[in-house]
Amino acid sequence: MKEKLEQLRAQALDSLKGIKDKKGLDELRIKIMGKKGQLTEILRGMGALPAEERPKIGQLVNRIRQELEERFGEVEAEIEERLKKERLAFETVDITMPGKKRRTGGLHPLSSVLEVLIDIFVSMGFDVVDGPEVETDYYNFEALNVPKDHPARDTQDTFYLTDKFLLRTQTSSAQIRVMENRKPPIRIISPGRVYRADEVDATHSPVFHQVEGLVVDRGITMCDLKGVLEQFAREIYGPETKVRFRPSFFPFTEPSVEVDVSCGECGGQGCRVCKDAGWIEILGAGMVHPNVLAGCGIDPEIYSGFAFGIGLDRLTTTRHKISDIRLLFENDLRFLEQFS
Repeated sequence: MKEKLEQLRAQALDSLKGIKDKKGLDELRIKIMGKKGQLTEILRGMGALPAEERPKIGQLVNRIRQELEERFGEVEAEIEERLKKERLAFETVDITMPGKKRRTGGLHPLSSVLEVLIDIFVSMGFDVVDGPEVETDYYNFEALNVPKDHPARDTQDTFYLTDKFLLRTQTSSAQIRVMENRKPPIRIISPGRVYRADEVDATHSPVFHQVEGLVVDRGITMCDLKGVLEQFAREIYGPETKVRFRPSFFPFTEPSVEVDVSCGECGGQGCRVCKDAGWIEILGAGMVHPNVLAGCGIDPEIYSGFAFGIGLDRLTTTRHKISDIRLLFENDLRFLEQFS
């Protein structure tokens, strides 16, 4: 038995020299010193030894076991140290190498133009407010002095959810909510998505964006409206931009105007972009109708105001000379990366 133990010891130490990883080390440990290992198999024969030899064999077994455990521990430490050095070598960063350029995203052209627009009006003292996209018929039409038989209230033009609820067709509904809850002076803009049952083409979409503006105070006149919108147009399109006001009609303003700017492509001479008119329409505006003020609890004999609605999509396409509004919604990276 002594010879078997010495032979097992020698074999184990020799096998440890060829171990390269922890998996092989664990397999060898189980093979030699496990519950069903070679050392255990030899010890099962101790019962056949004479009584006087058993203590000596027991001491030899303990010494061999201790020696092997120490050697297994040393080999395991060597493997861990080697793996650590390999990992550090792999993870080493050469700080002298040039960095890798990371591609970053950018604002969507609608978002970037909206940020510019908001900055312009905030600099004039306007607050930014929000309103719900699912509106009631009252806020979207009735409170804005839109008659029951007005074509805009037809189901062919408006997305109705129920008899009373609809997807808002204009951000003007936000001005009603503001006037109901604030006392003049009021100076706000309200950007957001709106919905109309339009056919999709190069200039129309069933989903688009507006920015509603409202000012209510004592002594507000058409001159104030004209000054604010001229300043806005020149901030957006450049100081050389000409602004034109044309009479129009909206149920919630009286008098009402359409606002045009000189075509930036041709300088007002006429081209494909402006359809040879020399002008591009950018918004509608007017003095708030007395019925709208009165309906919100504001005395039209004391206060007056003006409102305007800017088509953000039209503003973006004219500012960046984009020929087709559909490009703003198709999420084509080749198009969007031009604005990053």
